[in-house]
Amino acid sequence: MNIGRSVFAQLMDFVPSYEFQKCVERYHGNYKVLTFSCLDQFLCLSFAQLTYRESLRDIEACLRVAKPKLYHMGIRGKVSRNTLAHANEKRDWRIYADFAQVLITLARELYAGEDFGLELDQSVYAFDSTTIDLCLSVFPWAKFRRAKAGIKLHTLLDLRGNIPVVISITQAKTHDVNALDHLFFEAGAIYIFDRAYVDFARLYRIHQSLAFFVTRAKSNFVFKRLYSLPVDKSTGIRADQIIALSGFYTLKDYPERLRRIRYFDAVTQKRLVFLTNNFTLPAIVIAQLYKCRWQVELFFKWIKQHLRIKAFYGTTENAVKTQIWIAISVYVLVAIIKKRLKLDRSLYTILQILSVSLFEKTPIFQVLSSTDYEDELLDNDNQLNLWL
Repeated sequence: MNIGRSVFAQLMDFVPSYEFQKCVERYHGNYKVLTFSCLDQFLCLSFAQLTYRESLRDIEACLRVAKPKLYHMGIRGKVSRNTLAHANEKRDWRIYADFAQVLITLARELYAGEDFGLELDQSVYAFDSTTIDLCLSVFPWAKFRRAKAGIKLHTLLDLRGNIPVVISITQAKTHDVNALDHLFFEAGAIYIFDRAYVDFARLYRIHQSLAFFVTRAKSNFVFKRLYSLPVDKSTGIRADQIIALSGFYTLKDYPERLRRIRYFDAVTQKRLVFLTNNFTLPAIVIAQLYKCRWQVELFFKWIKQHLRIKAFYGTTENAVKTQIWIAISVYVLVAIIKKRLKLDRSLYTILQILSVSLFEKTPIFQVLSSTDYEDELLDNDNQLNLWL
């Protein structure tokens, strides 16, 4: 890389421009556009994510100060608040959603051999959702309750590398379990859910896809024990049972046998009951798999704290979805850079360094691997452990 190029320009070298252009052409993103292209929009909003800009006026002020450097950063169009607002409102958000999937595919290839704490050969995913609160008077299209608006991010997280494989954005009033209808399940993979996703008709669809699920049982769960397997109570496992559903409708929805595991967590002093259709893995591994579900919670907490997805640069649905997808793209892009440059730093530290060095003309590897900067993590900031 040329030492005379800015860190931001070197960062954007990792963006597959041909794939981005294909996404733009798919939705005619540059149709009748003369000066401010979709790439300009993507670069400006990526800059905003990396430097924690608060508003369109904030983005405009920062980039206009660096006007002589914009061309070399890849930004060809004139940056103004009105131009950005118009682009956020009119350019199809699916352009950036599709491009995020391109980056996700690249990242998953890089992290395919990543260790997540359990020695398993198959893919393991955690699925959950998080709600982003909005002001009803500003975002009337996202009405949630009588005086409240919001949207939900439904995310399927690959635990090998904590890469979001599938993300769907819905209104907050959409029930979590309905998001399962839009997933395609990979044969042999393991999917981890919390109790909100216990719907036996949908769980049976996972079973029919030759995939496995691990979830927690609800308190009103009705079943019939067929037989019990031997357990080692020193591991925390209290019971390992093969069961059949006994409710009329639940048995109709899920006619096959299930495995029920009772577990006592000595640390939290909680008694947990797990359900799974996997009859081969040891019971303690099933319990450990469910514990790994916490990674998706950490992912949500992390992106809410370190990316701009709670305060938005536009008020339309298209503007909100555009900003979220570009934020996800930046997250995955930095994860790709971390792997390709073989950096030992946490993702949090990389983002902090980039936020103050984008205009510097220093090789990016030198900036991100400098030994003068030491990782400092607060003991109570568990979310920062996600990318250590």
